[in-house]
Amino acid sequence: MLLIKNGLVIDPSQNINETLDILIENKKILKIEKNIKANKDMEVINANGMIVAPGFIDLHVHLREPGKEYKETILTGCQAAAKGGFTGIACMPNTSPVIDNESVVELIKARANKYNLVDVYPIASITKGQEGKELTEYGILKETGAIAFSDDGVGVSSSGVMRRALDYAKAFDALIMCHCEDESLAGDGVMHEGVMSTKLGLAGIPSIAEEIMLERDIALAEFTKGKIHICHVSTAKGVEIIRNAKNRGVRVTAEVTPHHISLTDEAVKDYDPNTKVNPPLRTKEDIDALIEGLIDGTIDCIATDHAPHSIEEKEVEYDYAPFGMVGLETAVPIAFEKLVKTNKLDYLQIVKVLSTSPAKILGLDKGSLREGTEADITIIDPNLTQKVDVNKFYTLGKNTPFNNLELTGWPVYTIKDGNIIMNQGVVVE
Repeated sequence: MLLIKNGLVIDPSQNINETLDILIENKKILKIEKNIKANKDMEVINANGMIVAPGFIDLHVHLREPGKEYKETILTGCQAAAKGGFTGIACMPNTSPVIDNESVVELIKARANKYNLVDVYPIASITKGQEGKELTEYGILKETGAIAFSDDGVGVSSSGVMRRALDYAKAFDALIMCHCEDESLAGDGVMHEGVMSTKLGLAGIPSIAEEIMLERDIALAEFTKGKIHICHVSTAKGVEIIRNAKNRGVRVTAEVTPHHISLTDEAVKDYDPNTKVNPPLRTKEDIDALIEGLIDGTIDCIATDHAPHSIEEKEVEYDYAPFGMVGLETAVPIAFEKLVKTNKLDYLQIVKVLSTSPAKILGLDKGSLREGTEADITIIDPNLTQKVDVNKFYTLGKNTPFNNLELTGWPVYTIKDGNIIMNQGVVVE
C-alpha cells in the first residue's frame, strides 16, 4: 500500500483543488480524502507543498525504435518519460520500418510491456510507408493496439487521400492526427520566414505553409464529419482557424509544444541547430496567440513532439541538421515557468492540458484520480528550481536549446499502477 499525504490534489475531471490524502492498494486508488491514518504496512510519501495530479500523458513522442535505436530506444524513451512526469506516451510512426502493420505495433507494445515503466500507445501511419498514397488497414491496426493514425513528419499532400482517410477512419471511430505542412510552400526552409531569416541568410518556412494545410484538413473533417487532431500548432492564424472551426462544431482538437510557447525565431540567431524544429520557432505574436489558445481552450493540450537525434547529426551546419528537439524531461518545468508562474494558467488548467485532455483526445480511461481507477499519478514540486542538465538526461538525444536554463516547477515523483517509477529525478530500476 502507498499513501500520499498532505498534497494539493488537482484533478480537473472532478474539479478537485484541495489538500487531501490518497491511498493506493493493488494498483488502484482506494481512497481520496482528508486525514487518512498511516500504518506500518504503508509506504508514505509526504507531499506537503506539492501538487498531486493524474499521471501526465504526452500524445506526441518519437521513440525511433525500431530501426533508429542510435537516436532513441523504447527503453530510454520510457525512462525519459518517467523522469519527466509522464505515465503514458503515444509514439509516432516514422520509425524504420514505419508503423504501418500489425507486427510493428506488436513489437512496440511487447518491448514497452517488458520494461513496464510507462504506458506506450503506438500511433500507426495514415498511409503505407508514410508515402501519402495507399491507406493502411485501420481496423486491423486499431484492433492490434494502434491508438490513432498519423503521417507525422510529412503532411498528406493529396486532398483525395486525406478525404478517404477521414472517411475510412470514421468506420472505426479512429482519430487522424494531422501534420499540417504544404511542402511546396515550405520548400528547403529551415526556420520561420521573416525578418530573422533574412538577417541570418537562412531559407524561411512561411506561416502559410502550415495554415493552408490546416484550413484544408479542417474543411475535409467538416465535410466528412471525421475526427482530427492538429499536431504542433505554431501560428497565430492557425489558432484562429481552429477556434472558428470549433465554433462551427467541427470535431477538431489541437496541441502546442513547450518550445513553441517559450522560444521565438530570435533563438536561432547563434545558429544553434538545436533550435531547428518543424514547424519552426515563430514570433512573439504567435506565442501570445498560442498561449491565449490554451487559456480559452482552443488548443486542448501540451505535447512535446520529443524528437531525439544523435550528437553527430545535430553538430553540423544549420542547413544540414535534422529538424527536432527533445522534450520529455523538460516539458513540465517549461510549462510551469511560462504558464503558471506568469499566472496565465492556474493549477487546474495546467493539469488539464497535460493529463485530462490528452487522455480524452486519445479515448483513454486516464487523466483522473477517481477512486477505483488505476493509480497513475504525477507529483510536482512547484517551488523546486534547478538547471536543465543534458548530462543527466535519460533520453539518448541531447538536442535541446534549454541546456543550463534555470526552471522552476519540476516533477519529483512519477507513480504508475501504484508503483513509484521516478523518485526525485531518478528512475527506479
